[in-house]
Amino acid sequence: MALLLDILLYEPEIPPNTGNIMRLCANVGARLHLIKPLGFTLEDRLMRRAGLDYPDWSRVTTHDSLAACLDAVRPPRLFALSTRGGRCYAEVDFRAGDSLLFGPETRGLPDEVLAALSADRRLRIPMRPGNRSLNLSNAVALVAYEVWRQSGFAGEDG
Repeated sequence: MALLLDILLYEPEIPPNTGNIMRLCANVGARLHLIKPLGFTLEDRLMRRAGLDYPDWSRVTTHDSLAACLDAVRPPRLFALSTRGGRCYAEVDFRAGDSLLFGPETRGLPDEVLAALSADRRLRIPMRPGNRSLNLSNAVALVAYEVWRQSGFAGEDG
């Protein structure tokens, strides 16, 4: 399966979400980057249960900081997903090599991280008024599948 994108989780907190995202990455051909501190260990039984045997199929790397992650990945384009983003993710023409940055479940990405990106790189997922946010693994799935869809589902086995 062709590598389409890198998914960066900034300080993820909930093990089953990360396990689900690990499984998702294996299925769409993405690399997963976990930016410390993590709210769990990679051996956490809840994370392992959600990821099942996918750690063997996923490319997962941990990084000590966002700067270290970006230095290692060197994304040609970085998009941050946030409820405070102004541009809908579905308006973007994604390309192979793009990176998607998601914040921790309980607080989202810090203001300084969002401010470092231009407005067209701060994306949101549409929701009904008054709702806080989607579950992290659901948000990652929506956007990752949109990237893959735009590629014509490159590498799909069907």
